Amino acid sequence: MGVDSVPLTVIVAAFIGGVIALQTRYQLLPGVQLSIIGLASRLMIVLELGPLLTGLVLTGRVGGRMTAEIGTMRVTEQIDALETLAYDPVAFLAVPRLIAALVMVPALVIIANFASIVAAWATLVLTTPVTTQEYIEGLRLGFTPFQVVYGLIKALFFGGAIAFVCSYEGYITSAGAEGVGRSTARAVVFGSVAILVLDALIASALAQYVAG
Repeated sequence: MGVDSVPLTVIVAAFIGGVIALQTRYQLLPGVQLSIIGLASRLMIVLELGPLLTGLVLTGRVGGRMTAEIGTMRVTEQIDALETLAYDPVAFLAVPRLIAALVMVPALVIIANFASIVAAWATLVLTTPVTTQEYIEGLRLGFTPFQVVYGLIKALFFGGAIAFVCSYEGYITSAGAEGVGRSTARAVVFGSVAILVLDALIASALAQYVAG
């Protein structure tokens, strides 16, 4: 869930950071300070796109696999065997995945934010007149520690949603191999929707505190 997802997370974050920087640079009105690009990039990445895109990427990559694993165990009666041996399938299969998600999704969001901000800087310095000093000035402008905490709160909820939805869909799988495929597709859709809903709810509750 964590280590194997780092390359994909970094690739997605880096390209998003570069695109954000370029779009911001070329949409600026004449006379606006170029340091505003660093500010806009930081806000979009740390507050919104870093956690959200990381959550959606992990839903497809990790959530689908999680559902398929548990679903296959269900249709091959391995979960029934655990119950026969007096093991709690939820504690044995779902809880470790939930803990892993709660730990690793925030960690991956930190990595994604760093990769995205660095990619934005490299894109600006290599392809536009923006200097490193101007970009760093923008990054520091109006920064408060809660902005990072805000993104990590989102990541924590997103990780919980991924583990819960995908484990549940795998646990209730039926109808053989066809059912595993159907549960996997449903888990990715429901997990993505859950992340979007949580994103809106968290923003409505905490966005007012982001500015300090």
